[in-house]
Parts: sequence; structure tokens; C-alpha cells
Amino acid sequence: MLDFLMIATRSPKRGVVEIYPKFIIKKSDDLMIRGGDFYAIWDDTRQLWSTDEQDATRLIDNELRKFAEENKANYSDSVKVLYMWDAETGMIDRWHKYCQKQLRDSFHMLDEKLIFSNTETNKKDYASKRLSYPLEPCDISAYDKLMSTLYSEEERQKIEWAIGAIITGDSVHIQKFMVLYGAAGTGKSTVLDIIMQLFEGYYSVFDAKALGSATNSFALEAFKTNPLVAIQHDGDLSKIEDNTRINSLVSHELMTVNEKFKSTYSNRFKCFLFMGTNKPVKITDGKSGLIRRLIDVSPSGNKLSPTEYKTTTNAVKFELGGIACHCRDVYLADPDRYDNYIPVNMLGASNDFYNFVMDSYHVFKKNNGVTLKVAWEMYQAYCDEARVPYPQSRRSFKEELKNYFWNYSDRVALEDGSRVRSYYEGFRTDIFEKSNPSEEIGAQLETWIEFKRQHSLLDDALSEYPAQYASDAGIPQCKWSMCKTTLKDIDTAKLHFTKVPENHIVIDFDIKGSDGNKSFEKNLEAASKWPATYAELSKSGAGIHLHYIYTGGDVSKLSRIYDENIEIKVFTGDSSLRRKVTLCNNLPMANISSGLPLKGDTKLLNKEVIKSEKGLRTMIHRNMMKEIHPGTKPSMDFIYKILEDAYTSGLKYDVSDLYNDIVAFAANSTNQADYCLKLIDKMHFKSDEPSESIDSKSDKLIFYDCEVFPNLFIVNWKLRGKENPVIRMINPTSSQIEELIGYKLIGFNCRKYDNHMLYARMMGYSNEELFKLSQKIIVEKDKNAFFGEAYNLSYTDIYDFASAGNKKSLKKLEIEMSNLTPDDLRHKGFSDDEIALIKAGSHHQELGLPWDKPVPENLWIKVAEYCDNDVIATEAAFIYLKADWTARQILADLAGMTVNDSTNSLTTRIIFGKNKKPQNEFNYRDLSKPVYDLDKDVENFLKEACPVMMSRPFNSPADEDIDLPFNTNSKLPYFPGYKFEFGKSTYRGVEVGEGGLAEGVPGIYYMCALLDITSMHPHSTIAECLFGVRYTTAYRDIVEGRVSIKHEAWNEVNNMLDGKLTPYIQKVINGEMEVGDLADALKTAINSVYGLTSAKFDNPFRDPRNKDNIVAKRGALFMVDLKNEVLKRGFKVAHIKTDSIKIPNATPEIIQFVMDFGQMYGYTFEHEATYERMCLVNDAVYIAKYADEETCIKQYGYVPGDNRKHPGEWTATGTQFAVPYVFKTLFTHEPLEFKDMCETFSVSKGDLYLDMNEDLPDVSAYEKQMDKLETDYKKGRISDTLFEPESMKLKEEIEKGHALHYVGRVGQFTPVKPGINGGVLYRVNEGKNYAATGSKGYRWMESEMVKTLELEDSIDRTFYNKLVDDAVDTISKYGNFDMFVSGGVDFISVPENAPEEIPFA
Repeated sequence: MLDFLMIATRSPKRGVVEIYPKFIIKKSDDLMIRGGDFYAIWDDTRQLWSTDEQDATRLIDNELRKFAEENKANYSDSVKVLYMWDAETGMIDRWHKYCQKQLRDSFHMLDEKLIFSNTETNKKDYASKRLSYPLEPCDISAYDKLMSTLYSEEERQKIEWAIGAIITGDSVHIQKFMVLYGAAGTGKSTVLDIIMQLFEGYYSVFDAKALGSATNSFALEAFKTNPLVAIQHDGDLSKIEDNTRINSLVSHELMTVNEKFKSTYSNRFKCFLFMGTNKPVKITDGKSGLIRRLIDVSPSGNKLSPTEYKTTTNAVKFELGGIACHCRDVYLADPDRYDNYIPVNMLGASNDFYNFVMDSYHVFKKNNGVTLKVAWEMYQAYCDEARVPYPQSRRSFKEELKNYFWNYSDRVALEDGSRVRSYYEGFRTDIFEKSNPSEEIGAQLETWIEFKRQHSLLDDALSEYPAQYASDAGIPQCKWSMCKTTLKDIDTAKLHFTKVPENHIVIDFDIKGSDGNKSFEKNLEAASKWPATYAELSKSGAGIHLHYIYTGGDVSKLSRIYDENIEIKVFTGDSSLRRKVTLCNNLPMANISSGLPLKGDTKLLNKEVIKSEKGLRTMIHRNMMKEIHPGTKPSMDFIYKILEDAYTSGLKYDVSDLYNDIVAFAANSTNQADYCLKLIDKMHFKSDEPSESIDSKSDKLIFYDCEVFPNLFIVNWKLRGKENPVIRMINPTSSQIEELIGYKLIGFNCRKYDNHMLYARMMGYSNEELFKLSQKIIVEKDKNAFFGEAYNLSYTDIYDFASAGNKKSLKKLEIEMSNLTPDDLRHKGFSDDEIALIKAGSHHQELGLPWDKPVPENLWIKVAEYCDNDVIATEAAFIYLKADWTARQILADLAGMTVNDSTNSLTTRIIFGKNKKPQNEFNYRDLSKPVYDLDKDVENFLKEACPVMMSRPFNSPADEDIDLPFNTNSKLPYFPGYKFEFGKSTYRGVEVGEGGLAEGVPGIYYMCALLDITSMHPHSTIAECLFGVRYTTAYRDIVEGRVSIKHEAWNEVNNMLDGKLTPYIQKVINGEMEVGDLADALKTAINSVYGLTSAKFDNPFRDPRNKDNIVAKRGALFMVDLKNEVLKRGFKVAHIKTDSIKIPNATPEIIQFVMDFGQMYGYTFEHEATYERMCLVNDAVYIAKYADEETCIKQYGYVPGDNRKHPGEWTATGTQFAVPYVFKTLFTHEPLEFKDMCETFSVSKGDLYLDMNEDLPDVSAYEKQMDKLETDYKKGRISDTLFEPESMKLKEEIEKGHALHYVGRVGQFTPVKPGINGGVLYRVNEGKNYAATGSKGYRWMESEMVKTLELEDSIDRTFYNKLVDDAVDTISKYGNFDMFVSGGVDFISVPENAPEEIPFA
């Protein structure tokens, strides 16, 4: 049993025993509190501590469960266990109160020593984690190869000494930190990656810049987990404002920690800091604590080949135990190795004063003393010559110089008897021992460039190659084709020429000194930075030649210029090596494969930079800032070049959002604007193929949301599952975002918003820049604001995969989910765990803060809580729409694409494959004209797909009673007289809607048959063979496949879509998938196709000739013909709605006629339902009651589908009768529930506000005055000087009568009686208040608040009673309401204002 826990029981009511946890206030050995909140709990099973509060919940619940099981025999009453996981029990709240308010801080820092996989632990080890490897020797050849290449032996030992200190545990006392300082691509990150692997779980990342900032109060938050190692890959300590915090951290001093949203606490951090940087650490002065604490490490500059590098780094992860042992041994061999270490290289790189002393080294060393006056004059001269930007004052100079001498005296007598003031004595050469210029050259000579008079190894390597002496003119004596001598035949100490292999290259150093002549010292310094190889001194004795074998590809593509005065010599064709051996070293020639520029490259453009869209954007921005070239034209040329390189390399990118910026940049060219603007036309702003999602590093699903304000960026996320908490990232860094996107992110509408915020932050956008981007996307609807590469940051987008009926805002989904009871959800097939998740995310909440204003820091937690709610709601929506998710997964699998690709993209790929321009196979015709000839393949296709339609020509229907306006033979049905003019369609005197025909005659009808066309738009597409035979066949497979799947006709399905559906059939048969899931997936694709054929934007389904939406139009024109034929046969047509017709008193004969008539056009009708009675109000609103099964059998001999499902039930279409209160009160008489009195209001412009003005003065008179004043002002009746003061007065009075409470764009409200503190519901847009549509005349309160405050009895039912009365009045216009509802047969009543002739009559 946990020592802070007791299991208690109570009986809240008779017959029930509750078992619950009781928390003991005592100092616990099993629980730790830090910062006034839970810190850790001991898990005896794992023999580790856990900082995950969910583990505390689990352990306590285990004790409750164990107690309940052990004592169940002792209770005769019903036992209820109040688990922590169940929020409704309130136990989790008691736990939080216990941890946060009733206990004081009592903790021991965790993980202060490493625990290896083979280390035994107990509670007093205070360990919460283990390393994945044991501490034991093994082969480390891959590690040796990597480290010996990247670093010299001395620099490598520094790294291994630091790692060993951590392994032994001594690092917690060592006051050092390590900086890996060098250019990009030299191996810093490689070493840091190894360190991260060695200390997985024991390291954290930190922001060095924040540590050096004097104003960042949360800089230590990165160390809250008390890591043993802290790492930053790309740090910057070049502009330290205050090094106090860094010094204290490295010295392991007691520090006050300020975590966001938590109480402060003190801690002594034990971590060892590693930082990679290409900027020197700013060492402010000689007394800086950083000098004695900093160990700087510089790379050798050598590299492995890409293949070797990849192989080696992959092998390192198998050597971790051996590496740890090796580094431990290095450290133990000399633990005090770096006690007195001084980072002289870093001093020289960052400290101007150090460089001055270095410059004066020989003077100070020779005299061993100097006066302040002389030193000051030397310093002023140095500052002028070196152009030091911020020289020190004389007072500061006096103090700083003391750091470089052992003694300082105000007055002193010199050996010659003279007395001087302010004298420095005893120059500290120890500071410079490692950087004495003469010694440094010696050190370099000792490494590998050691020139001697000795036998040349190159003579041996080239001994068999043709060679000849130079002539007096210094050129070869004869043509090489005539040369008979080889290198072994001549004296190489004389000037000669020799042929070499084509991959033999020479790096020629001819750097000049200050005197204008070649400088051996400078050449030696430059050459020493190259990989070790055979080297010769030039004929002049000052130049240096390095010889390499080039293995990086075609040697002819190498540029001849590496840098100023450094040349790459390549010997192709008849060219030859000119040499005269004097001094050389004794190393063999080395291979070199990288680091050399190619022809056409500039030194500024490294191909590694253009390896991502981010790098591409960075280079474009740098060019537009003229950082690379000073002129517009060369900058534009460079932009063109890098875009061409990216395009031809196959990089997937999209920088089209930069188009306008580049145009503006080009237009600003003073003399070359025309050239620059024309160049833009040639640029490829995006790749042919869009970027694709990559495999994430984890299979775990993460739900996320972000909030953007001018001063605040919040990203909240959680792992799937109720047990997982929401993690908050407040103002995260780009590296934190980069880490996050490695997982499977799921958002709501994230492809159109959140992904782009993440991507922008990753590229370094500030909060303010993010806000501007957010405004462009949301407010300005700027299509160029999106980043092409950002769409696929997420794993999937819930809004995108939602089916048409479920495509609604997250707030509307929350409201919809909240209105469903657990039983409702169970009936829909959700498990209890899923129901718990759905209900947890069903609490609609609005923030109540303006989105365009900075958020005060004390309200950041409020924003984070709001974002929490959205993350939880996103997870709930994902579960709620699981059928749509399954459909998306199936479509993605069929398309061979990802679940993050849009439904449109997936459908396009399934039907057209990768053909982006399939329109050349499309068919299109004028529907008003007959078709005399058909392509043979098209005709054969249609004969199979629509056999009845193709069985006879369209001029002589079999039924002579059919009166259609055909006047000539036609192979396809057509519609003579149909016209499409000025955006309007007319046919047979009827104006046909562009989306379909919708007509109705208001009235009451009986035994009304509803006949519906199965998939009208898809069959119009098929009957027109719209996409050509090949692609319409694929589309037909989807349409017909859905029907076959519903009927489980597997043999037919097997042959569709080239057998792609076969694997899914097997899954259905095996019970791994429901039939409905597969059918719904195909339905999603079918719906997508129609939307794309009628879309205004360009896409593969859109035919530019299709101006009149031929798919919907064909169906609408058919319905006109059908209506006329039904009327001609003496029946009424009560209603036509796109693909359905309602015929009152329909007989089996008229129903059969409609079905046969549809077949003539390629359509199949279904008798969907028969309404025993129906009241039609207009073409979109009606109330009807299904006929019972017995009535249907008597009438037709069968029961239509909906009548079988809903016999004798009422159904409502349209808002008026579908309002739950109205529907239940007038028709079904079901009991009313609270949710029936909740109304959802939403606005597209502005926001919803509740004006809580019930107790405020009535200011309507002032508002009328303001309206009149503004009208007069706009019409010029009053001047500015009169309008402004008068309007200010009125605004002051008007404000006294309003107390606006922000709600948002969507909300659920309930009308409440006066006196309950309800508000007037307004839509506020651009400072104006408008009553929300349908809310006027009532006071409202958010529904959740009404329920929470138990104000159900205060609901203003007059709002609903008016709706009921209106519904009764509407039906009464057409007949007796009571008789209609009760079932009596009444006559059809026509409104008094109806036209004399009723349509369809």
C-alpha cells in the first residue's frame, strides 16, 4: 500500500457502499511534491520513480481495485468504486487539492546518476529511468573511425573526458561546460547526436541565448527535469548580456527556478552543458567566469564520404556500452586534465582586448613590464588599425590589463633608478602558451606538413608515367605523343613535366603576405586545414602544392578556383604537371571526394543548403535582401539559378507565395527592371510533384491545435487516449516544433491553417510575423499565404476527411456531440471508451478575448486552457467521425497515397492515375442537339452501361403516348429547345436551376409516393461517357461497385478497378471490416467527383467546355420531361427535388411508368417511401407521416424501404417542422428534453456577443440619435467639427447601456425568462450591433450555463410556443390542422394569395 493512501468506505444512500481513496497528510516516502504540485511517485513494480501523474492515478486505482476485490464478500450492498480515472467521482479533484494545497514541498531530485540497463535500483536511488544499454566493453571501431576523422586526438580527448565525467558521476561537481566551435557541416551535430544516444532520457535541450539574456525569467525552465546533460545543437552565446546565470548553472549553485504557471522553487542543477555553434562565445573580459569554465573543441575539417558516414553513424548505436566504457577510462586516466584549461582560441575569436595583448605579445614578453601610459598608446594605435568597433575607456583598460600581468603598482622604482606611475609587471605568458605564434607554426609542422629534403613518394607513384624536362622557355621539350621517357628516367630535382592520371589533382596555394609576395607562413596555415596528403614546396619555396586523388566524380567538372590565391589544378587531355622537387613530406596521396566547388557553383551556394524548401526560401530571402550580391540583376540571376537547380534536382517544393515579393523586387531595379521581370516568367516556383508525407518516427497519434495572437503562440497537443494529458507549448522554439512534427499529427482544418503556423515557426517566424500570417489566411483570405510544403506536415486533417454531411466547424461538432446521450452513441456503435472520449470533448467553450489584441501574460494560462479544450475536442471529433476516417484510409490505400492527401486528390489518383491532363479524352456535347454519330468505343461502352437507353433511337418511343419533343433520329436522348443564356437555363417554358430542378405546389397530400433516382449525378456522368471510355469505366466501377458491395455481390466487385477492391472483400469476409465502411469510402469518392466536375477552379475533372454544368443539367432537363409525362397521365406532381419526384395518390401503374421512363435516359428509380399524408410548405419544407406496412401492401403489393424502417412515423424536412420542440409537441408527442430547448446560432461575418444589459439603462433613444447623426454625416448634412464631438457624447451614453460578453462565431443558447441575467444576442461586425437572426425579442444564456446552474425552470418557453403556433398556422393554410395530425382525410386547401392556376394541376 502506498504510504500516503488509505482506502475508506462510506454509504451515501441506503443499499450503496462507496469505496474511495483518502489521502494522509504526512511526509511520504512514496510521493514527492515540488513547486506546490505533484512531482513523482514510487512504482514498486518497475522499481523506478515516475513523474507522470497518470501513473499516480493508475497506482491509486490499482489499490482501490485490489481492496474492492478482496472485500467484496464483506458487503451485501451494491459496491461503487470511486476511481481516480473517472472525473465524475471528484477523486481527481481531491488529489489535486491534496498535492497543490495540503502538502508542502518535499522532494529529492531524480535521476542524478546514470542507471544502466544492468544496474539494480531501489527507492533511495531516486531513479525514474534507465539507459537502454549496459556499461560493458565492446567493439567501438565505427566510433573510432568517426571521431578520429572529425577531430584531432587532442580535441577528441576533450569530448571523451567530458563524457567520461558524466559516466562516472563526477560531472555533477565539475564546473565546466563544452562548446563545439566550427563551421557548418564539420561534425558538431554528429558528436552531439552520439551524446544524446549515450544519455537518452537524461538530457534536455536548452536555449543558450535565453541563458545569456538578462530579461528571460523562464530561461531555467528547460532544466526542470534536472537533466545530467543539456544540449543545444546550434547555440549562440556571441551576444551575452549577462553571464551570471550560465556561471551559476555550470558551477552547480543553488538557483531559483521560475516555471510558467507554477510556483518558484530552488534547485542545484547537476547538468553538464554541451553546445554546438559557429559563432564564438562572447568572453567579456579577462575576469569572466566563462574563461575558467569553458572547454572549446574545434573539428579537424576532415570528413568521411557520404556512404562511409551513413554506415558509420548507423553502426555507432550498437557500440554505446563500449563507448561509455572507453570514455570512462579516458576520464579516470586524468580527472584533473582540464582544471587550468584556458580557451585561447575562443578568446581570440571573441575578445578584442585579448587580441590586442596577443598583438603586443613579443613587446610585453621582452620587457616583462609596461606603464599604463605606454600600454594605452599601444592600445589606441591597435584599435585604429584593427578598426575595433567599441574600444574600452582608459579606466576600463587599466582594470582589464591587470588580468594579463602578475603585479600592478601605483608607483614603482625601475632598475635604472627612475620612478614611474601605474606600472604592470610580470607578463602572464601562461595565458598564451598554446597560441604563441612561433610555437603554433611548429605545432602545425609536427602534425603532417613537415617539409624535408627526402625521397619523393610521388616519384614512386608516377614512375611509369611519361615525363620530360622543361625547355629553356619553361615548356615541354616535345609533344607528348613523341615523348619516350618516364618519370623514373629523369632527375626530378630539375624542372620537368609529367603526365598524371586524370583523377590526380593539385591544390596550389599562392597566398601573399602584407609585403605583396608569396607568404610561406600563410600558405602553410591554409594548407594545414586540408586533409593530410602528399605535399611539396613550390619552386619559389613559398608556395605549397597538395596532391590528391579525386574520387568525387567527373574531374573535368571541378572549378579551377577554390578561393582567392588557392587554385585547383586538373590535368586532362594533353595538360601535364609542372614540378621541381625541393622539399616534400613523406605521406602518401590521399583520396578526396567532397568540399571542392564545381563549375558554375558559387562558393556561397552549397548543395546541402538547397536540400529542403526551407533552405530554398532562405536563399531567396537572402538574395532579396542583397546579402549575396549588391545589385538587383545578379540577385535575380541567382534566384533563377537556385530555382532551376531545385527544379532539375527533383526537390519537391512550392514557393509560389513568394511570387509577388520577387516581382516587386525585380521591378525596383534601376536599369534592368525589364530584364528582371522577363526572367520571372522563366522561373519554376514549384516542382511538378507536390511534397508527400514522410513516415513519422512514431506510430502514436497526436492531436494538436494552435492559437495565434500578436504576442503569443501556443501549440497544445496530446497523445490519443483519455488517460493522456494535454501538453502545452507556450511560445515554442523552431527546434521544438521541428521535434513535434516528427510524429503523426492530427488536427482540425490543420491543412488550411495550423500546419502553416507550425511551418512558419519552424522557419523562424516571430510571434508578430505569425500573427500577420494568421490574419492573411483567416481575415484576408490570401491564397498566397500558404506554404506548399506545410500541407503534409500533419498525418491527417479531420475536417478534410469528414464526409459532406459532417463538414462543419469544430464548435458545431462539439455542440452536436454534446446533444447525444451515451445511449445515442451506443446505438451508433461506439464503445464505452469511445463514448468517454467523445463526451470529454463535447464541452463547447469560447475564449472571450479579442483575437487581434496582445494577450496580457497573466491571461496566457487562460488561452492555454482554451486550447486544451480544442485539442480534447479534436480527439473527440476524430472518434466521432471514425466511419469517415475508415473511408479515408481505404481511399488512401486504393490510391497508393497518404491519409493526409485530400479526398479530391485521392479520387483523382484512383480514376486518372498520374495523368494530370486527362481532358483530351473527355466527351462533351450540346444537350439541345441530337447525336447522329458516336465513337465506336463510346457506343459499345454505353450499350453495356445503359442498355435500355441505347436500345432504340430517340425519335420513336415504344410508348406512343409519350409526348417528347424529339424531331429526328438520335443515338442519345436530347432536349430540343433547351437554352443556356446569360447564366440561365430554360426548357419547355421552365427556368431550370444550375444545380438541379426544385419545384413544389404547397398543400396537403395523401398517399404520396416518393420516387428517387439512384445516384443521379453519377449516372448522368456515365450516360454521357463524360470522361471518355477509359476513365468513365473506372468511375463506373466505383459507382456500381458501391451497389454491388451493399448486396455483397463479391464476384462482380472482384473484377472492378483492376482488382483493387479484392483485398477489401476479403477483409469484409473475415470480419475485419464492415460492408458499410467500404461502401461509404466509395460514396465519398463519388461525391467528390461531382463537386470537381462543376468546380470553377482548374482540376483534372473540369472540362473547360462545360459552362452549364452538364452533369446536373442533364438530370434537371430529364425531370422536366418526366413531370410533363406524369401530368399528361392525369396525376399531380406535388414536389420535384433534384433527383426525386413526389406523386400523390400514386398507383402501381404510374410508379412503373416512372421507372421505365427513367431507364430510357439511363436512370434507375427506387420507390423510396410513401407518405400517408404530407403538408408541403415550399420546395424545401414539408412534414409527412409514413404509411404503415399493411397499407403499402394493399396499395402496391410490397413495402417501400423507408416505410419498412419507419412505419407510421413522422418525418420533417426543412427547419420549421424539424425544430425538436415543434416536432415533438405537435407530431410525435415524445417527452421534451433539455437539449430540445437549445438553439445553435452561428455567424460568418463578425462574432456573437451576449449583451448582459438587463440591469442597465435603456439607451435605445441614444442609438436612434446616433443612427440619424451618422446618416446626416454620410450625406454631408453636418460637418466633421459638429459630428465628432456629438458622436463621442452619444457613444459615452450608449456604452452605459451595454455589457457585451464575447461568445465567438458559434454558440448554443437557450432562451431564458427576464430576471435570470440573460443577455440580448448580437452579431457584432465592424463595431455595429445586429440582432442574431431568429433571436430578436428574447433574452439568451449559453445552454451549458443554464444546465450547470440548474435553471431549466427558467427557460422562456414563449419562444418555442411561438414556433409551435407558427407551425400550426402554416399547416392551417392548407387544411384542418387537427384532422391532418390525427389522421382524418381533409380536402386540399389552397392559400388565398395563391395564383389562379396552380402549377402541375
